Amino acid sequence: MLAAILFDLDGTIVNTDPIHYQAWQQMLASYNIDIDEKFYKSRISGRLNPEIVKDILPQLSAAEGQKFADDKEALFRELAPNLQPLGGFAELIAWTEAHQLKRALVTNAPRLNAEFMLEVLGIKEAFNTVILAEDCTAGKPDPTPYQVALDNLGINAHQAIALEDSPSGIRAAVAANIPTIGIASTHNPQILQEIGAFMVIPDFTDLQLWTFLNSSLSNATCFKWGNPPNAVAPQHTALSTNY
Repeated sequence: MLAAILFDLDGTIVNTDPIHYQAWQQMLASYNIDIDEKFYKSRISGRLNPEIVKDILPQLSAAEGQKFADDKEALFRELAPNLQPLGGFAELIAWTEAHQLKRALVTNAPRLNAEFMLEVLGIKEAFNTVILAEDCTAGKPDPTPYQVALDNLGINAHQAIALEDSPSGIRAAVAANIPTIGIASTHNPQILQEIGAFMVIPDFTDLQLWTFLNSSLSNATCFKWGNPPNAVAPQHTALSTNY
């Protein structure tokens, strides 16, 4: 039986990718590096800042790379004072409360960003546990953050579902053996399914999600691999720099 829902933050609860994209564009422009959506999705989205900086700006020292990342995240917070959650999120939280399900936040976001977003969205008290990649031995796509979340909640993988928008996040949850639903806020739904999401939805208002959630309350297990419900991928939503 379903006992918990594990949420990613960026791109899942709130579509921050357009703002991160804008911040990375501005920061990298000072190094005469122009990026487009393809570059952002393939080399930035879903990755940890130390990996991104080492990849794109290998000439920076560790200290310089850290300062660059800190400045980029400060710019993100400056650009994002009016964040709103994806459609249906408030209703999903209310549903979990009504059915006494646990909730975890599992994110690669830096601590200051996570605290900022939880404050702006008004959901600081929404989670039983908050798992930050920087507090774990490895971040996504490693499964460790999800394994830590399961341990903190005192449940096994098949008593939970994970909600993820990025390929790295889906890889992490799937590697932790958690049935995973893809949120196609930024990435092509077909890619999310190929990586391992058993269902892909555009946001939390999707009927597929609610049909699955309500049926999972009475099932002996949350989900049996190899026997997924019908999952029709939504149309891809293109990344936009407007927010």
